Amino acid sequence: MPDDDRAASDKASRHEAGLEFNVFRGVRDIDGGPVLPVRLKHDDMFCFSCHRGVSCWNDCCHGADVMLTPYDILRLSRGLGIPPAELVDRYAYPADFERAGLPVNKLKMDGDAGTRACVFLDGEAGCTVYDDRPATCRYYPLGLGSIKQKDGKEGDETLDFHFLVKEAHCQGHKEEKLQSVGDFRTEQGVEPYDAVNRGWMEILMKMASWRSMGGPGGKEVSDQTKRMFYMVSSDIDEFRRFVFESRFLEIYEIDPEIIEQLKTNDEALLALGFDWLKNVMFNEPTISMKQQVLQEAIGRTRDDMGAA
Repeated sequence: MPDDDRAASDKASRHEAGLEFNVFRGVRDIDGGPVLPVRLKHDDMFCFSCHRGVSCWNDCCHGADVMLTPYDILRLSRGLGIPPAELVDRYAYPADFERAGLPVNKLKMDGDAGTRACVFLDGEAGCTVYDDRPATCRYYPLGLGSIKQKDGKEGDETLDFHFLVKEAHCQGHKEEKLQSVGDFRTEQGVEPYDAVNRGWMEILMKMASWRSMGGPGGKEVSDQTKRMFYMVSSDIDEFRRFVFESRFLEIYEIDPEIIEQLKTNDEALLALGFDWLKNVMFNEPTISMKQQVLQEAIGRTRDDMGAA
């Protein structure tokens, strides 16, 4: 890595280490809204319950701001029996994750502004995709945040924390069900979502840090890089075609057993996609070029520089 890029990377790493980054803030856009400014840990307790008996039943499914993660798209597409690309086309719309400057998808809402219902809401029947509902919906009324800390011995560590979202309309907070954050997470089934989405969240977090400093190496993210990020995030079928029908496997060192998994395992393919993006966007050693390809690239660089 050139000295200038290395210096920029070191500076960004220091900045990122102190960056607090909220990924799931509750289903609404709550900037300046009713977020309790207390970090909740795994064993911290809170009262909340949502059920048909509460007077606000389904209110939170109107006018919601739900960003779809890669695993959200996978689960919904599987549950509905349609390809991810069709899921996105029918039920989502493209948006910009402003802090990171990267393209994402958000869930469509029907009806008039302010009272729009989620496309998967069916009147009194409630959520028609409940078993495969997005992570943001599972987390409510908790928000999920991360902060990256530096540890001189162990290196960088990303720590998750939660916070409580209390909206005026929500009567679930008046219920007497006392539970820990950990119990709530288990009940709502968020663990597999967090596990699969971890690499994606790390990219958003790192890009938010880079963006505040003018992008990687002082450069804005290219349109091509944004398209690659969107492809991996939104259309696993297209990314699989890219891996197997381009020169990808000729360029990168991938274990043959993993290659077999990538043919059918979407979660494994997403993990590869996130590692590839980290390498492309931030020059992280998450994926390696084949030695021959690397030597050829070095040779071309030397030729371009007029070296012997």
